[in-house]
Amino acid sequence: MKHLELLTERYPQLSNCKKQIENAVTTIVTSYRNGGKILLCGNGGSASDCEHISGELLKGFLSKRTIGNEEYPLLSVTAKQKLQKGIPSIPLTSLTSLISAFSNDVDAEWTYAQLVFALGKQSDVLIGLSTSGNAKNVVRAAETAKALGLTAIALTGAKDSLLSAVCDNTICVPETETFKVQELHLPVYHTICAEVENILF
Repeated sequence: MKHLELLTERYPQLSNCKKQIENAVTTIVTSYRNGGKILLCGNGGSASDCEHISGELLKGFLSKRTIGNEEYPLLSVTAKQKLQKGIPSIPLTSLTSLISAFSNDVDAEWTYAQLVFALGKQSDVLIGLSTSGNAKNVVRAAETAKALGLTAIALTGAKDSLLSAVCDNTICVPETETFKVQELHLPVYHTICAEVENILF
């Protein structure tokens, strides 16, 4: 994985995360090939990261992901020139009307869990971002994902956490302060998106 090698050259402190990053790439590729989608959740800066990750997956990232002339015969020539192949992904953080309604009417801690329950299926992947690994609403989402048969991936900081205990694969970057964890999450998820794109397109 060339992008992963570049990552660890640029950020040697992430070398211990290589196996977990490889596993995340494989999980997302497998999900896509099985007709699955990616669900993402987090809070604050991590919510913004969810939007960022989806942006890299839903359209071309490092390549244009062009549509071949023989593909999608009902699309016009112009459409094939303009559109790019995407990996289905939903930042649950962007569903603000549901989030506000469920938080007000039921329980904010279970908001992301409700969205996973409503949208998730077995071929899907949940990616939960939490710098502490203990964000209750992200943990509840991961627990729900596991109960429904989804694969759950976490991006956290260095410490063991509630999220790492629940998820199938946890990428623990070697920092504990919130902003420092977030600074390392970005190159990690860029690398994941680049490797997934390289394999699929």
